[in-house]
Amino acid sequence: MSTPLIYMDHHATTPVAPEVFQAMQPYFTTDFGNAASKTHVFGWKAEAAVEVGREQVAALLGIAPESLIFTSGATESNNLALFGVARALKERGNHLITVATEHNSILDPCRALEEEGFRVTYLPVNSKGHLDLNALKDSLTPQTLLVSVMAANNEIGTLAPMKEIAAMTREAGVLLHSDAAQAVGKVPLPVEEWGVDLMSFTAHKFYGPKGIGALYVALRRPAIPLKPLIWGGGHERGMRSGTLNVPGMVGMGRAAQLAQDALEAAGKRVAKLRDELWQGLQNKIPHISINGDTEQRLPGNLNICFQGVPSEKLLMALKEIALSAGSACTSDKPQPSHVLKALGMDDAAVRSSIRFGLGRTNTAEEVAYTVNRVAEAVAEIRAQEGIDF
Repeated sequence: MSTPLIYMDHHATTPVAPEVFQAMQPYFTTDFGNAASKTHVFGWKAEAAVEVGREQVAALLGIAPESLIFTSGATESNNLALFGVARALKERGNHLITVATEHNSILDPCRALEEEGFRVTYLPVNSKGHLDLNALKDSLTPQTLLVSVMAANNEIGTLAPMKEIAAMTREAGVLLHSDAAQAVGKVPLPVEEWGVDLMSFTAHKFYGPKGIGALYVALRRPAIPLKPLIWGGGHERGMRSGTLNVPGMVGMGRAAQLAQDALEAAGKRVAKLRDELWQGLQNKIPHISINGDTEQRLPGNLNICFQGVPSEKLLMALKEIALSAGSACTSDKPQPSHVLKALGMDDAAVRSSIRFGLGRTNTAEEVAYTVNRVAEAVAEIRAQEGIDF
């Protein structure tokens, strides 16, 4: 009997749903037109398909289709939001606020903006990954242009109180951006009810294709000022020039539609599998603990510290199970996770932590298999390391 291959790294990426792939196929072959071609039916078909995709994505979030700017993914959307707002409003102020546990596609642009003369406050978090709202309030100044807080952390799954944060920034007259790459399609996001001004996300985190994402820019009067990163052609209302990725936009729209249809049921099912995984591991393995908030977290996220077990050794021992020691964008770097460090964990605990990312494709049988294999591997490694609690 062959060893099964199990995918539990759904925070890194998700498989394209069959319905999404099917919807995209014609736009690679028969309906291959450029959506900016206005003089023939090939272009008209492509343009119509893009707008259907835009409407489907907007419906998932309960927003106006015209509030969406299609991009290549959440990283570009994050860059467009931060650089776009900061550069557009630089005559008004020079201060931005973010959180120490943000994705590097937020932290790196913030550091680059510091080189341009902007000032950035990096707020700390508590042991569960939550920022102190009082500290956020105290950090707001008349020079503050933008606050950026991720809706759901990519490593520990902690959910941020976006509605409360939005109320605070709105009262201060400051724009609020959220990196929602991990949250869209997994948990309800009442964007307009929250009052978030800008939000980034990407299709490949919710069973859509890679290479396509979007930035939500709330429709305000006056309009939210944003300077483009990419010029030439004036696509996406002048905010993101370049030939539109028609198959990607079609796929993102279909993926959003599927996510909307199954949001509540899929969330409950995945959360149940996650809880079964945690209970099974607890029953078989001593001296383990969850990193992050045990309640306010993504349904499929489980980030566990296995005391005395180097994460690299554990991952190598579990070659048939796709897991990670942190963000897929930085997993090739030897430095300890900045997210786990920000929780106050020491290096030994950080280097003994593994992220499990469950998704719609996982089964109860896979969870049971994973529990047994992880328990075996942890016991073997602890014996090799001479760990005897």
